[in-house]
Amino acid sequence: MHWYLDVLKKYVVFDGRARRTEYWMFALINLVVSIVLLFLGRAIGFDYLQSVYALAVLLPTLGVSARRLHDTGRSGWWLLIGLVPIVGAIVLLVFFCIEGQPSENQYGANPKFAGTPA
Repeated sequence: MHWYLDVLKKYVVFDGRARRTEYWMFALINLVVSIVLLFLGRAIGFDYLQSVYALAVLLPTLGVSARRLHDTGRSGWWLLIGLVPIVGAIVLLVFFCIEGQPSENQYGANPKFAGTPA
């Protein structure tokens, strides 16, 4: 759960790097919360509950996605390729799944080894 809260604390942080674990744990918890809110919204008669939540986490989602791309050495602007139907989503999925650069890159130090002594 701390992965989810850490991303929310970095609400509009688009610089730096995010590990695969940070990105995918946020995505998983975000998916579970969305599904629960979808059913809860339908149960109480407010079908837009999930949409309100999706709007609330839009900026943190974009932020963690840009930081994940930074970890692979790509600019956050690569998120725009997601606008290309089908192919864009596949390309982003591949980028989000590949391992980050092991050394420091233009976006910062490797978060996997941050805090460990040299």
